[in-house]
Amino acid sequence: MSERILVFELEVPIRWGDMDAMGHVNNAVYFRYMEQLRISWFEAMEVRTVPAGEGPLIVNASCTFLRELQYPGTVLARQYVGAIGRSSFETYVDILRTDDPDTVYAQGAAKVVWVDYARRKSAPLPEYARQAIVIPRLG
Repeated sequence: MSERILVFELEVPIRWGDMDAMGHVNNAVYFRYMEQLRISWFEAMEVRTVPAGEGPLIVNASCTFLRELQYPGTVLARQYVGAIGRSSFETYVDILRTDDPDTVYAQGAAKVVWVDYARRKSAPLPEYARQAIVIPRLG
């Protein structure tokens, strides 16, 4: 699969404390928005991290900042899934504002690897997870 499939959306309020001295949302906060999106998506799929079991682990993350976000407002974060491998899958994020849904403010990406937490090694992506990650949950 090389195309990107929109699988999840989340609205996140921009907090006053998200701003930096330059008067816009601090760059590090964009990663928090993407983290909350990813965790909410995992929860919607009923994928839980259990230290003695298996589950997802982020091995890299990136963000390209296109426009400044400012308080007040609400982020509209959209989660996409790309290529799925034996034990990993690619994710992509568009960050918009609910009051400006046609403008992308930032774009992110992360590679997710399925791991055996106790062994600290990658594990094959279970069939239930493989099927769940491509089901849109846009309700």
